[in-house]
Amino acid sequence: MNIVYGLHNLQRQPPRARALTIGNFDGVHRGHQAMLALLIHEARQRGLPACAVTFEPHPRDFFAAQRRQPDWAPARIATLRDKLAELRQCGIDECVILPFNAQLAALSAEAFVHDVLARALQARYVLVGDDFRFGAQRRGDYALLDALGAVHGFEVARMMSFEVHGQRVSSSAVRAALANGDLRGAAALLGRPYAISGHVVHGRKLGRALGETAAGRGDGFRTLNLRFRHWKPAASGIFVVQVHGLDPAPGAAPLPGVANLGVRPSLDARDVNGGRVLLETHCLEWPSRIQRALEQAPVPGEAYGRIIRVELLHKLHDERRYPSLDALAAGIAQDCADARAWWSAHGPLAAHHEA
Repeated sequence: MNIVYGLHNLQRQPPRARALTIGNFDGVHRGHQAMLALLIHEARQRGLPACAVTFEPHPRDFFAAQRRQPDWAPARIATLRDKLAELRQCGIDECVILPFNAQLAALSAEAFVHDVLARALQARYVLVGDDFRFGAQRRGDYALLDALGAVHGFEVARMMSFEVHGQRVSSSAVRAALANGDLRGAAALLGRPYAISGHVVHGRKLGRALGETAAGRGDGFRTLNLRFRHWKPAASGIFVVQVHGLDPAPGAAPLPGVANLGVRPSLDARDVNGGRVLLETHCLEWPSRIQRALEQAPVPGEAYGRIIRVELLHKLHDERRYPSLDALAAGIAQDCADARAWWSAHGPLAAHHEA
């Protein structure tokens, strides 16, 4: 999939006509997937590349910051990395990322169609959802887009809502399920277990000491740390998870684990991650090759920089503030015990489907 960030980079490429759809695609849920499948079909019929046009940041993030109303920003389901990976998985040929800024926000609906869709993207077919709005103050709607499309020489089509068991599939519905800890419901809307991927980064390296405090063992609670770039994740708390990509062996099974997604309220401002959102995953089992590396070092150094995917399968509880490191260590030990009990009751296959 060709990825283009900004119209200025698009202008450096050879001009070509496109079939496209426009949206935030947060989560790339089943409604998005149905729309993308239709777009790809229509693009193939016309001999055009299928292009997804999206925004970064989310427009509501921009307006929340502008108005100094952070609560108005939506919780983020997916990182940009995961959104692009899902668009690629759906078969999209190209993704154009438009930086959402004051200039773009001020474009009238007519200017957006003329400057962006017709001139820059050379749209020949545009597919939108039934609630699509565009242009400054969201004044543009489907009827206006259809009329302007006729003027600028591109077809416009609209896809109605996608439903699962009578429920409209939307990013808002996914956010609500994740906020309620309903991983099964979120997976039904997404069409897959909810997951976060990224490069393993360094944390504060408390895992070994905490493990020794809690259990008197030398292996500790080593964690694989992924940064969630947005400050407001759709899910937070302690989860039973499974980890893909840590063991590079062909056909390697995912590893069971327990993870904390959030800001770690028991740690102070000296935390190396400065209060940013992290997904910290402790694997309950390690591949033998990784385990040998762990026995020779205080942290799983071999994992740093590796791209892993962590599927969240079951929520144990919300983040908790512990009064001391001893209490934190005991809490983590209990989470590990609860995660092992969940895995014993469900097993890898059942766990995957429950998510």
